[in-house]
Amino acid sequence: MSEQVEYTERRDGPEDGHVRVRLDLSYDGRDFSGWAKQAAGRRTVQGEIEDALRTVTRSGERTYELTVAGRTDSGVHARGQVAHVDLPAAVWEEHREKLLRRLAGRLPHDVRIWRVAEAPAGFDARFSAVWRRYAYRVTDHPGGVDPLLRGHVLWHDWTLDVEAMNAASVALLGEHDFAAYCKRREGATTIRTLQELSWERDRDGIVTATVRADAFCHNMVRSLVGALLFVGDGHRPVEWPGKVLAAGVRDSAVHVVRPHGLTLEEVGYPADELLAARNREARNKRTLPNTACCG
Repeated sequence: MSEQVEYTERRDGPEDGHVRVRLDLSYDGRDFSGWAKQAAGRRTVQGEIEDALRTVTRSGERTYELTVAGRTDSGVHARGQVAHVDLPAAVWEEHREKLLRRLAGRLPHDVRIWRVAEAPAGFDARFSAVWRRYAYRVTDHPGGVDPLLRGHVLWHDWTLDVEAMNAASVALLGEHDFAAYCKRREGATTIRTLQELSWERDRDGIVTATVRADAFCHNMVRSLVGALLFVGDGHRPVEWPGKVLAAGVRDSAVHVVRPHGLTLEEVGYPADELLAARNREARNKRTLPNTACCG
């Protein structure tokens, strides 16, 4: 999925005798069936990296499982993805100096790891994060998308009013139950804090949405973009996305846009001394004030 989802509970740190290692990476999502490993041999980012780790550390059949900041859907890209893996201390000590270069030689060209480092105490790639920032890129040029950008930019065949899209975005900011913009998962909260949602057209005519939140539920970014494109092209009034949010249920008129325009750009973390506290806080299921249940 293109946004953050619920995970099963994990321990706060690595097991005894293991070292937690942070990986900073990027990938072109077009030929991946998303981040997470799947059955039936479908190609995923997690699967490729775990296979490469197993090979370069000469670990036989043993798999070192990755935890990621934001699991992404099939076709979604990442420029600033973060993951961690817990390696036996002996394995880390043996391979730490050459691990980055060896992974570069083993990984396919559509996924790159840029940094490998021992993580500070309390770090968890998913639970320690305080925000994730995505970008969605679209063009309304009547001739379509530049062929060199076609795998990363959506073509919208209607002229877009960026000012109207920014006006409509204001009502979506803050802490809300985003059930109307998420694919619901059993037992998972859809309460999120949307910290930034803005649109800007560059000199080449590409309109980019910057979307930043503490976390995202399934399809949230692509649904928000879909609703705001309808405002931008005049099919819906500026007030409509806010009314959809307030209704609290999925609206069939909200179109989930295609994944290839979406890129995870950056993940933010607090200072090292606050990582453990954030890790614990993020595991708590959220509710809105004066509500008994988050839905």
